[in-house]
Amino acid sequence: MSSLIQLDKTHVWHPFTQMRDWVAPDHQPLMLVAGRGAWLEDSLGRRYLDGNSSIWTNIHGHGHPTLNQAIREQLNQVAHTSFLGFTNPKAVELAVSLVGLLPGSSLTKVFFSDDGSTAVEVAIKMAVQYFLQTSHPKKAGFVSFENAYHGDTFGASSLGGISLFRGQFKSHPFPVTRIGSVDSLAAIDGSGIAGLIIEPMIQGAAGMRLWPPGILKTLRQWCDDNDTLLIFDEVMTGFGRTGKYFACQHDEIYPDFLAIAKGLTGGYLPLAATLTTDRIFSGFLGSYEETFFYGHSYCGNPLGCAVALANLAVFEEGRVLEKLQPKIGHLARRLQGLEDLPNVRETRRAGFIAGIEVARRDGGSFDVRDQVGAQVCLAARPYGLLTRPIRDVIVLMLPLCATCEEVDLAIDAIEKAITEICDRAG
Repeated sequence: MSSLIQLDKTHVWHPFTQMRDWVAPDHQPLMLVAGRGAWLEDSLGRRYLDGNSSIWTNIHGHGHPTLNQAIREQLNQVAHTSFLGFTNPKAVELAVSLVGLLPGSSLTKVFFSDDGSTAVEVAIKMAVQYFLQTSHPKKAGFVSFENAYHGDTFGASSLGGISLFRGQFKSHPFPVTRIGSVDSLAAIDGSGIAGLIIEPMIQGAAGMRLWPPGILKTLRQWCDDNDTLLIFDEVMTGFGRTGKYFACQHDEIYPDFLAIAKGLTGGYLPLAATLTTDRIFSGFLGSYEETFFYGHSYCGNPLGCAVALANLAVFEEGRVLEKLQPKIGHLARRLQGLEDLPNVRETRRAGFIAGIEVARRDGGSFDVRDQVGAQVCLAARPYGLLTRPIRDVIVLMLPLCATCEEVDLAIDAIEKAITEICDRAG
């Protein structure tokens, strides 16, 4: 594998990675070669608990027989066909199933795309075009929250509130107003706002920060009062992560657009969807020029749709959400124990999602250049845990198939790593 690692350093550009450090002669990249259940294996035969579900995507574990079989069966039919002016059985079945997961909502239409960024991009473009085609051309702006993350395509990243992901592109302004809390909505003129977007229940890339109870109801009311379309970005929170299929179901508040991806295929293949309403759909039923001219080569990909349907079948047949509840309780109890560590500022949790924020013993933040959070994650590897931080917040988002014993292993590894690194860092 050493030759492959050298070829990687020579030719591959990795996402969210400072390549100067990656290609350094003394850096030994981790090459992952196998997975089974909640575990991954590297090229040296070492096993790691997949502590961030392979960047928040894996749901039922690696190598799941039902998901594997669904892909094999679809390969025997056809791997890919165009969805532009054509259809396929699996895409139709998946659309029906997704709508069925949201009883009580008005979400009846499904637009397929590739990933979370494009699912959000679809909502942005649909919102703007809808108002253009319904005689409200001034409604073209958006409201988003500070510290939000909605993806990396141009429109999605523009809505984000983390300067690290959008600061380099200030020369290309996007019509967005960022707010810190719902209290700021009172000062916004909704007549020019097409959409308001939020990650329900918890902000992911902000460091796993929880929203106050009742916020979705307040946003729904403001949008209704101002004829503004409400967008829920459930790319991270969807498919059981919070204990229900979708975070918005905890409050039974539903949006005009629901963006989903990541866990849609159980973490197997790139596939995303934007769900919307008959109201929005009807705004595009006009002339040729009023068509929604947006799409990707792999929209409605049969392989992706087949494994997504299998993913939903595993949820139902395996009573996944029911079995998850005691594991959520166990995680909550173990997180409380971490708060006794002198370098743990706070633990935050929504369902089976957790963030552990580390800081100096006096409560002050570590110097960002020291990358203490990254050091903690590296120190956890010898104890059998693989995860990534958000600055100095250690993310723990295990596959839903993880057992209470595996939760214990993960928490124990984090505790040891925090003690080891933070003692040294002061």
